[in-house]
Amino acid sequence: MKRSFADLTAAPDLHEHGEGTGPKRSRRPVYEDLLPPCNNACPAGENIQAWLSLAQAGRHREAWETLVADNPMPAVHGRVCYHPCEDGCNRSYVDNPVSIHAVERFLGDEAIRQGWKIPVPSVFSGKRVLVVGGGPSGLSAAYHLTRLGHRVEIYEAGPIAGGMMHFGIPAYRLPRHILEAEIRRIEEMGVVIRLHHKVEDILKEKQAGGFDAVFVAVGAHIGRKTDIPARDAGQILDAVRFLRDVELGNPPQIGRRVAIYGGGNTAMDAARTAKRLGVGEALIIYRRDREHMPAHDFEAEEALSEGVKIHWLRSIKEITGTSVTVEIIRLENGRPVPTGELETLEADALILALGQDTDTAFLQHVPGIKFGDDGTVEVGPDMMTGHKGIFAGGDMVPSERTVTVAVGHGKKGRPVYRRLFARRQV
Repeated sequence: MKRSFADLTAAPDLHEHGEGTGPKRSRRPVYEDLLPPCNNACPAGENIQAWLSLAQAGRHREAWETLVADNPMPAVHGRVCYHPCEDGCNRSYVDNPVSIHAVERFLGDEAIRQGWKIPVPSVFSGKRVLVVGGGPSGLSAAYHLTRLGHRVEIYEAGPIAGGMMHFGIPAYRLPRHILEAEIRRIEEMGVVIRLHHKVEDILKEKQAGGFDAVFVAVGAHIGRKTDIPARDAGQILDAVRFLRDVELGNPPQIGRRVAIYGGGNTAMDAARTAKRLGVGEALIIYRRDREHMPAHDFEAEEALSEGVKIHWLRSIKEITGTSVTVEIIRLENGRPVPTGELETLEADALILALGQDTDTAFLQHVPGIKFGDDGTVEVGPDMMTGHKGIFAGGDMVPSERTVTVAVGHGKKGRPVYRRLFARRQV
């Protein structure tokens, strides 16, 4: 009698297996070199695992030298960075992530205490570069260009170098003597910083100074406005100007009750700064709930712990004298929807913290340079604008958190890229 095997599982057809990975293969594996998760998440592109290993071995000077190969201001970074490296740290799958930013701060402070210096090339390239703007991106560009052997000058329109590190980050977060020490080290490398020098004609400045290239890093110092109906309104300030005036020792008279409109980190800084000026009440008005607030959670926690009040799901409808009429919002799929219900809040001053814009008007006449819809400069992969020899970075570049530039060549002639330390996000 013939035996039937109809109830058995059919033999696999290896010729059709795995979309081309069977015996007749039509695909081949692609190998990628990936960065460690902490390094990959670092906005400054630091070789974190390398300097952490040296620090763990007690070789602090070597750890610092490895760190500043990528980031010239570790004492600043270790205080104001929101350490996304720790979010990506593999150790979090075991217990807790390594406190990378605390070690970085330690190394930065130790360098200042010990007076460690950064070596500069003994032979210079003969090239001269003008950096427009003395903020974090401009200082970082000057630092890396100097290490490559170029002569660099920074033209800064303000009275002091540091940009938004100085005028946008309050002193309680970033002590000024720390920032000044980091900038002084860059100057000691040979970088010349000319203060109170606002560039109006970049081509004229380039020619007059005999510069071979220009790097534009003017930052975003203009507070955004919003169309709010106002009748006989009281004092309305923008957060950037408010923080700048406080830093320069000219705090505005804002009364006893201040409202801050916005939900980012700058709004938190403005509210906490107002409290330090002695206001009785600082109220933050934000149109979404805490879960959707752009400010980092610990920033909100610290603000609340200092007595700052936050009115969630509120949007300003109108300002009349010292009265601020706000409309109550509800969320639908995470998006704010007005309800038509109104409230009235009393405030002696209103501070707008709605983000920042860049002033690129002085570049409008330069042939070849193109701009995005928001006024930011369009650049190529090498950060050069449409005009040869003029580069732009930092807040000049649309949708970029950091600036990446080619700084030399490594093995097999491949370009080596460096991420420049960008401004703190709003």
